[in-house]
Amino acid sequence: MTTVNPAFLGGTTPADGAHALAMDRAHVFHSWSAQGNLTPFAIAGGSGSTVWDFDGKHYLDFSSQLVNTNIGHQHPAVVNAIKAQADLLTTVAPAHANLARGEAASRILARAGGHFGKVFFTNGGADANENAIRMARLTTGRDTVLSTYRSYHGNTGAAVVATGDWRRVPNQYARGHVHFFGPFAYRSEFWSTTPEEESARALHHLERVIQSEGSSSIAAILIETIPGTAGVLVPPPGYLRGVRELADKYGIVLIFDEVMCGFGRTGEWFAWQGFADEDGPVVPDLITFAKGVNSGYVPTGGVVISESIANAFETEVFPGGLTYSGHPLAMASIVGALDAMESEGIVDNARMIGRDYLAPGLAALKAKHPIIGEVRGVGVFWALDLVDDPQTRQPVSGGVILELKKQLMARGLLPFTADNRLHVVPPCVVTPDETTSALAIYDEAFTALEATL
Repeated sequence: MTTVNPAFLGGTTPADGAHALAMDRAHVFHSWSAQGNLTPFAIAGGSGSTVWDFDGKHYLDFSSQLVNTNIGHQHPAVVNAIKAQADLLTTVAPAHANLARGEAASRILARAGGHFGKVFFTNGGADANENAIRMARLTTGRDTVLSTYRSYHGNTGAAVVATGDWRRVPNQYARGHVHFFGPFAYRSEFWSTTPEEESARALHHLERVIQSEGSSSIAAILIETIPGTAGVLVPPPGYLRGVRELADKYGIVLIFDEVMCGFGRTGEWFAWQGFADEDGPVVPDLITFAKGVNSGYVPTGGVVISESIANAFETEVFPGGLTYSGHPLAMASIVGALDAMESEGIVDNARMIGRDYLAPGLAALKAKHPIIGEVRGVGVFWALDLVDDPQTRQPVSGGVILELKKQLMARGLLPFTADNRLHVVPPCVVTPDETTSALAIYDEAFTALEATL
């Protein structure tokens, strides 16, 4: 029997690190990058909220990689679940029944609530959004999908065109997509002076877009419950309720993209559950998910489907599927992750860390450092909007962000940055002591950065 040379799987020495980087630059094509000048950070291992390089230096991972390692690195419950499933059955076609798949779906539905009936599993968040769009179009008989300019929905055909940021522009091959402006009070498109004004005016704008596009042509409104990569844009009071009412008024399917903000990131199982009002929670028709459902230990994602939409395909064929839909290793990782998150109070921990440590700690940083124009967030999902001038709110340049990243890495913190922002997005398992250490590192890095400006 052929055995695998462990050297192919990784090592721990500086020589292993040099080899990893050399092999990467010789053979790997990186996403969203010009390839010529890349020097990727080589990670040797990780545990909890920490990763380390091949020189043995440890870093607080306040990026959660791509905001997905909600349960932290190498959680034994998830690793052991994958190992146990690998010993039993490593792969199975999606047409067959598989216990791990059924158990994973039942756990997701239990956390979503009684409005939902089925889960369609995908390989990640982008194809979750693809299939949610497909479901909306098929059940409404309409074509157009509305989504916001400040958004990211994935890098596949319809998902990237539904995306509003720059990545859409060179990839516009899908049909039937229209964009609108969502609320963002700090950089308002609506000349608003209060969160309530921002909400009301953004909803008025959305309704006018619906009317102008022709409401009978619109299949879905696709929005991130809290836009993540676009800046952790927590919706103002009443906005999600208003979108739900507009969807109902015009017979439009409402899709909440919770790929980044779901499964503990906001201190709730689903982000939309944190926006309940006197009328209860604002419930979408479809929920897309990935990332935090199993912290990316095995690629997976999916669509949580309302009873009414699921029932529409009881006698009609759903024309979609993937070879690895509900892959048993991924399903086992979901079961392991969600059970551990429940038993260990990990979602509650994310809520507590946000309320008691990040909210006051980041506010204190803003008061001390004028470069921080605004702090936004909830749970372990925050962004610092960095500006040249607090009055004009002019965003800092890319060079400033590169220098900030350098200062943070030198002090042992792995950051997540986007445009002019620093995103503070640790794993949901982060401890108070780790959070306090990270806040001190941010303070030191901003002090050093401001000395260079």
